[in-house]
Amino acid sequence: MRKLWKSFSLQLPPRRKDINRSAEKLGGTAANILRTNQELFLIKLLKSERYQDPRRLAHFEHQVYSQNGEDGILAEIFKRVGATSRTFVEIGVGDGRENNTAMLLAGGWSGLWLEGDRKCASAIRNHFAALLTSGKLKLTEGFITAENVSGMLAQAGTPVEMDLLSVDIDRNTYYIWEALAEYKPRVLVVEYNATMPASLDWKVEYRANEWFDGSFYYGASLKAYELLGRKRGYTLVGCDLCGVNAFFVRDDLMGDRFSGPFTAENHYEPPRYWLIRTLGHPRGFGEFHK
Repeated sequence: MRKLWKSFSLQLPPRRKDINRSAEKLGGTAANILRTNQELFLIKLLKSERYQDPRRLAHFEHQVYSQNGEDGILAEIFKRVGATSRTFVEIGVGDGRENNTAMLLAGGWSGLWLEGDRKCASAIRNHFAALLTSGKLKLTEGFITAENVSGMLAQAGTPVEMDLLSVDIDRNTYYIWEALAEYKPRVLVVEYNATMPASLDWKVEYRANEWFDGSFYYGASLKAYELLGRKRGYTLVGCDLCGVNAFFVRDDLMGDRFSGPFTAENHYEPPRYWLIRTLGHPRGFGEFHK
């Protein structure tokens, strides 16, 4: 079956991370046309009936350090449910320049980053040296599996009820969340596989020592995450418009703050990986050295 998945994947367009790298090479008129078309599409999309409930999160997308509009969505979620300790855990952070918690770190939060890539971990130690020294940021380097992730968090002294948990390690993301049953963050973000239909409960076969192979054989469908969230006491409250991240809130914090029904069918966003959010200037780190 796995060979069959791989044969299909050869016919697919590149995933969004690959498109991002290609888009960085665009310049002048081509880049401006791309940005204009993106903005026009989003304006039209958000005017459609589906997005008229003001509790929908799509209207709040904003990018500072996040890959897409996650920074804005997370800010809005915490505006509604509040934060307590202002702590986070992010599993799979790259080199720290583009992830879901760097903006929170810049805003005075503290937390733990887990990263398995040696070069990325080295870059983090360089760019975030002051925060690592002060203890506002902790870094654990190592290959992350369902078998060791809970121990990594425990060894770092992670509180059971941190405010935010973000998980994105591509292939085995579903199993990492599943392995962290003892942790109860207020808000959770996971990367879902938008290639799979909203109603399909699907997840990749777990193999601890394998990672993303460049195909669509990775992660899990939004429905699989919805069902796992229900078992863990979490409600699916939205996805970003690119079809990359799904956002969950702990059941006891829900109230009437979000747009239902809270199902994959309602909140699913298709893979719009061409909605690349390029910035006018490269991301900077000046604030992290103060």
